[in-house]
Amino acid sequence: MSEQLPSGGIELSPDESGALQSRWSSCWTPSEVAQRLAGLITPWYVAAGWALDLFRGRQTRAHGDIEIAIPAASFPEVRDRFPGYVFDAAGSGRIWEDATPEVLAAVHQTWLRDPATGDYLLDVFREPHDGDTWICRRDEGIRLPYSDIILHTQDGIPYLAPELVLLFKAKHARRKDQADFDATVPHMTSAQRETLTELLARAHPGHPWLADLQPLLRAVSD
Repeated sequence: MSEQLPSGGIELSPDESGALQSRWSSCWTPSEVAQRLAGLITPWYVAAGWALDLFRGRQTRAHGDIEIAIPAASFPEVRDRFPGYVFDAAGSGRIWEDATPEVLAAVHQTWLRDPATGDYLLDVFREPHDGDTWICRRDEGIRLPYSDIILHTQDGIPYLAPELVLLFKAKHARRKDQADFDATVPHMTSAQRETLTELLARAHPGHPWLADLQPLLRAVSD
């Protein structure tokens, strides 16, 4: 994705930004998304807060939306699964309705809209990649095979490994992100905690979560 935003689009006013919550109130669940993407060959996974709930095996809090991620080059395959719906691009407080290829190349978030109601149902992240290798959009030096970063629930729903979900959440560390960290880390394996520590030290040196992880790592080594 390019760093310069394209022209056009709708700049959301504070009132319009606040109204987005109601437009997302009918968004799908992970199970509903998995049903619609059944048989899709390209790798995809549930991301963000829902991914952590899938990892923990139950829904632990309300979710204002649902995000999945795919390799950017595979977006046409995913778009074809939703005839009758429209994909809007979103970024930096703007929305580009029925986004053009130019806009899609500039931002990574794509919101699936029901044109009949105006409601948003799914947020698709189009991620950088090199073939079957996932590239972290926050640090392109972090590259991993898709087979290493995607886990599955017992009923087959793919989701992003928790150490990578928390890496993305670390940037803002909002109240819900801190709650997700506190609730997830106790369920992670020692290897997952070590990986999270290494990635945080690389992408966010000095992050407060590093201090929280150290006692857990020492307990394992002792």
